[in-house]
Amino acid sequence: MPRTPHPNAKPQPIVAAAVQATPVFLDREATVAKACSLIAEAAKNGAGLVVFPETFVPTYPDWVWRAPPWADGGALFGRLLENSVVVPSPATEALGRAARRAKAFVSIGVNERDPHGSTLYNTQLYFGPDGAPLGKHRKLMPTGGERLVWGMGDGSTLAVFDTPFGRLGGLTCWENYMPLARYAMYAQGVDVWCAPTWDNSDVWVSTLRHIAKEGRVFVIGVAPLLRGSDVPPDIPGRDELWGGEDDWMCRGYSAIVDPSGSVLAGPLVEEEGILYAEVDASVARAARQEFDPVGHYSRPDVFRLSIDTSARPPTA
Repeated sequence: MPRTPHPNAKPQPIVAAAVQATPVFLDREATVAKACSLIAEAAKNGAGLVVFPETFVPTYPDWVWRAPPWADGGALFGRLLENSVVVPSPATEALGRAARRAKAFVSIGVNERDPHGSTLYNTQLYFGPDGAPLGKHRKLMPTGGERLVWGMGDGSTLAVFDTPFGRLGGLTCWENYMPLARYAMYAQGVDVWCAPTWDNSDVWVSTLRHIAKEGRVFVIGVAPLLRGSDVPPDIPGRDELWGGEDDWMCRGYSAIVDPSGSVLAGPLVEEEGILYAEVDASVARAARQEFDPVGHYSRPDVFRLSIDTSARPPTA
């Protein structure tokens, strides 16, 4: 495990990479292999932190927005379940090896399967440059139709990770619109914020900029790509749900933003690629001189947030 830096230690600048890519639709092994290759590519180009989109492995279940849940008798969910990731498993071991070979920190979204049942979670995994897992974050509140696919995370994974380049953490997709969840992350001193998503709009880029300026953090926003041609013909409801081969389901819009809210890289739209930018937590911390949302600009005598960080398993 990376050694926890002293709180007064000066953080080291690092190059962050936002990987905008297309998963191999509902194929865990092939998507993990692609992710490992992209980690190596990003590291070759100098990245020490590599961030992937929301539920990149084995894909974001975008059909929840396209079909009623009873339309296919659960065939799509069954396929997703079979290709989801148990933690730990050979899939996570492969990702850890890729991080170790690259000597890079890695944050990657997966559909995580409860090893004892059939519940899935929208999970962001974090690995250190030694390949060991730093931890994970389960999305607290699936959005709309996502609740037919994913369970809710609990406060036990609402955490940040100490690294030589500052405190690393973040929230997933529209969870970033939860003010109290953001505050909980700010209160832990997060410096580098991962914002994996499926949202592929210019409005989302405005959201990334707001979070960066509000929290005085570097934000790495990364979304996948998906077109009709990326969905194999044997997928149930392929023609009805995903349209023509050139139709876009997700266009990307990945971006990296600095603590002033300025865009450092991107947005990248309708093409695979990796965005790079240097992130320096010293810059983020200095920017809090004028606005620290959980420090001198907070009013704990007026407002108070209580956070339950205990795990909530189905049985005690």
